[in-house]
Amino acid sequence: MGRTTSIKIIRTSIHTFLQSYNHFTIASLLTLPFSTSILLLSSLSPDFISLQHTIHFRLQSLFDATGIPVSSQFFSTFNLKLSQTITSAILLLPFTFSFLLITKTFIIQSFNTHNKKRSSFSGIYNSILQTQLWNTFLIMSANATSFWVLFIAFNCLEKMLSSSTLVVLFSMVGGIAYSVVIANTMIICNMALVLSGMETQGGFLSILKACVMIKRRIPTALSLALYINITLAGIEALFQFRLASAYSNSGTSNPSPLMVFEGLLIAYLYSIVITLDTITGCIFYKSCKIKASDQEACRRNEYCLEVKREEEEEVLY
Repeated sequence: MGRTTSIKIIRTSIHTFLQSYNHFTIASLLTLPFSTSILLLSSLSPDFISLQHTIHFRLQSLFDATGIPVSSQFFSTFNLKLSQTITSAILLLPFTFSFLLITKTFIIQSFNTHNKKRSSFSGIYNSILQTQLWNTFLIMSANATSFWVLFIAFNCLEKMLSSSTLVVLFSMVGGIAYSVVIANTMIICNMALVLSGMETQGGFLSILKACVMIKRRIPTALSLALYINITLAGIEALFQFRLASAYSNSGTSNPSPLMVFEGLLIAYLYSIVITLDTITGCIFYKSCKIKASDQEACRRNEYCLEVKREEEEEVLY
């Protein structure tokens, strides 16, 4: 059911994008600096960024102190990807709070037509900015809580995990549980951004409303996030294959104009997917609101029928 609904929402999003192609092209161009920064950061080696090397070392020390087997292939890869994600999130903060949020504001404003008076650009941006600050705190809290639970689990089960096979198996289970927690946190944060822009009310209250709104629609939200993230990962892999590896093998310090043009084209594709992600979030929000309104109408009709039935019974007696 969730997969079918998510496919319908994605089709509607693509149709909406193509219907107003000129309008959403401007939004894609607005987020181009953010997309370019992500692709460039993903192509740099860990030794090139001192911050990533430091975070990787600190995480390795943390895992080692908690008893997590950092020497295993699974956790070494997990540690590397986690350090890359944290480094990118820190370095991309200026682009996130400027270009990305401006793009989301631009898109959400075109969907924010439920009021007779259209919300101002600055009002929507301020609401989204407040929610993004709370989202950052929520993501940090989710990561800290997950690491704390892993620390307690490995210390409590240290005597039981005698064989290396059990250690690897428990490590994989812990990694999967951590991924599920972070995935649910991210979809709540994305919905909170859209909700705060549509209702022009930011802050922690938007996160609580987002939790209630998607409580029974988590499979659909996860499916939408999966499709978008797979597409973004494919574009990142294309950038690595076409440009990063070609540039490292060329032996030149300056990229050619053709490589720069191709890089901008791939970054523009990345921007289009980000634009589609925001459009998908807006359509998903509207579908949740419509379903909530239908449920509320059904409850009211049931209540009216029940009251009417009670009145008829009183008349009979």
